[in-house]
Amino acid sequence: MDSWLGARVPELPGRGPETLVTDTASGGLAVAAAGPEAKLYACGITPYDATHVGHAATYIAWDLLVRAWRDAGHHVIYVQNVTDVDDPLLERAARDGEDWRELADREIALFRGDMTALRVLPPDYYIGAVEALPVIERFSGLLAEHGVLYELDGDVYQARSADPRFGTVSGLDNDTMAELFAERGGDPDRPGKKDPLDPLVWLAARPGEPSWASGFGPGRPGWHVECAAIATEYLGVRFDIQAGGTDLVFPHHEMSALHARAAQRGAGGGDGKAFARVYVHAGMVRLGGEKMSKSLGNLVFVSGLLRGGADPMAIRLALLAHHYRHDWDWTEEGLAEAQARLGRWRAAVAAASAAPGGPGPDGAAVAPSASGAQAGPVPAAGDVLAAVRARLADDLDAPGALAAVDGWADAVLAGSGAAAAGPEAAGLVRDTVDALLGVAL
Repeated sequence: MDSWLGARVPELPGRGPETLVTDTASGGLAVAAAGPEAKLYACGITPYDATHVGHAATYIAWDLLVRAWRDAGHHVIYVQNVTDVDDPLLERAARDGEDWRELADREIALFRGDMTALRVLPPDYYIGAVEALPVIERFSGLLAEHGVLYELDGDVYQARSADPRFGTVSGLDNDTMAELFAERGGDPDRPGKKDPLDPLVWLAARPGEPSWASGFGPGRPGWHVECAAIATEYLGVRFDIQAGGTDLVFPHHEMSALHARAAQRGAGGGDGKAFARVYVHAGMVRLGGEKMSKSLGNLVFVSGLLRGGADPMAIRLALLAHHYRHDWDWTEEGLAEAQARLGRWRAAVAAASAAPGGPGPDGAAVAPSASGAQAGPVPAAGDVLAAVRARLADDLDAPGALAAVDGWADAVLAGSGAAAAGPEAAGLVRDTVDALLGVAL
């Protein structure tokens, strides 16, 4: 499946530090990349209603990680899936009287356009579930070889009891897992299952639903096995980060890890360390105090904001103003504040670029006020770069990074537009914001 075109990323002087992120499984900070090659798997959309700002906030968070990794000198391999056949997609298509493939294709195209507008760097591999059916079947065959599957009325499940590490991603007790499983597409109450938490691997063909031939009979794959198969196919048995929203911690990421550990027993998974080394999750975006979600219908779409005249860079800044791990509320006031911030940054870069000023003490430039009195030191551009790098390395602290740029812009503009920072400093700040924050000034 085609991804989207990525924007050019400026080269910055020096190298950024190693990025630390919060690991959901351990609850502590972890080094995001274990070696020179940094591997990321981010769960993608189910394309029946894209792209709302909750989606955008999540993928911009992973975009920051990819940018920080590249700045630190890592070779990044980024994989993202598209669940282009699943119950929610089929239900929406049936509701609207539309072919499910046409619905999926349209929403995927819309998502690509929104990601391009927001300058989100594309994944190296953008893989749809339908195109990955051979990969998923091979992976599921490994589960069968290890004897962890069983059949129930033609459907195929994996016994979660086969893996003693089940539950270590989410840290939840059985009752909580069963409750969430029922809320999030699972079937814990289905009669005949060996365990209520056993995940579906292969759904036998249903009348009127799409299906494909396989060694398990005609049907389609379960959601969790889809990501486990795609991730290990393109990233290997062990990779750095599995990323998604907090609503994916359980059951999706727990179940995907369960599948991977069982399937890869003979290829490095026997020690329980198959799949992701670190699990990173983004908070939920709310509207009016309620989680923004397709089921509730309280969505603000990126495409709608763009059609309404919003600058895509202002949308990006509105999302970056909140730490990725926190839940927060989308508001029109927040977008207006982001537009004002974008205007200040652009004005400061323009003023500094046009000014003949030079560096002040300690490499900082000094901005004169309109009366000629000094309005205070403008931070050195190199210090701005260092501050942005440091904030992103500390669990992708985007609000802290924005504050570092704010300090430079405010100092420049304090001189009533007559900035002494100079064109070279303005260029470095502009490239810093572009390369690390993804915002074009």
